[in-house]
Amino acid sequence: MRTALLTSLAMIAFASNNLLTRGALGADLIDAPSFALIRLASGAVTLAALQRLRAGPVVGGGTWAASLALAGYAIAFTAAYTLVGAGTGALLLFGAVQATMIGTGLVQGERPGARNWVGLTLAVGGLVLLTLPGVTAPVPAGAVLMVAAGICWGAYSLAGRGSGDPLAATAGNFWRASILTLLALVWFVRPDSVTSAGVLLAVVCGALASGVGYTIWYGALPGLSRWRASLVQLTVPVLTALAATVLLDEVITLRLAGATSLVVAGVWLSVRR
Repeated sequence: MRTALLTSLAMIAFASNNLLTRGALGADLIDAPSFALIRLASGAVTLAALQRLRAGPVVGGGTWAASLALAGYAIAFTAAYTLVGAGTGALLLFGAVQATMIGTGLVQGERPGARNWVGLTLAVGGLVLLTLPGVTAPVPAGAVLMVAAGICWGAYSLAGRGSGDPLAATAGNFWRASILTLLALVWFVRPDSVTSAGVLLAVVCGALASGVGYTIWYGALPGLSRWRASLVQLTVPVLTALAATVLLDEVITLRLAGATSLVVAGVWLSVRR
């Protein structure tokens, strides 16, 4: 029950990340490198403050390997954001996440049953149905970067399955990733494109949806197999689309309803005991 609750909260946080990023970058309120840097830095500050406030010993503090994966995700995703359309980007990103996490599980001995494969097929079918109208031929460089972002996120998620202290691990990963991302992206920052609204969205995205959200995800991961941890993330595009219908007054279409049904059915088949 605890794992299910934490997983649900993490998926809501991931969908919130998408909406906040879309609101900031889609409306040209801030340039992508500045958004990524502020996002990671605000997450690092928030998690450091939470560590100071809590009582009890700190177990572990992240690793450079996980931090490199997190920074790689932030850098690659930021660079690809303006080069790849939303539909194509979602397919490339989540396809790479699935391939990385499921492939690693298979190599390390996980043997999903027939029901799990059916669940994966349904969920992927729902993602394709949701994103297909927006799929266009991507710029090759953008496609490579988005796939790289998915691989890095898959690696970061896999690293979280062994975290003894989710808050300490995520806090350590965030401050390291902030340094790495700063070194990579500071040369591309455009201060003249930064607005107060864009900074606010980046801070909220980093402090809550990313910092706290990724901590919750690390808390859920030890209770999930690699297969299930990868599959449940296919709910994020659907949650994002459903939230947009409420927050952005978008219409619930038959396509969205069908995609939601397929993804939910596929995840349920795979995760139910």
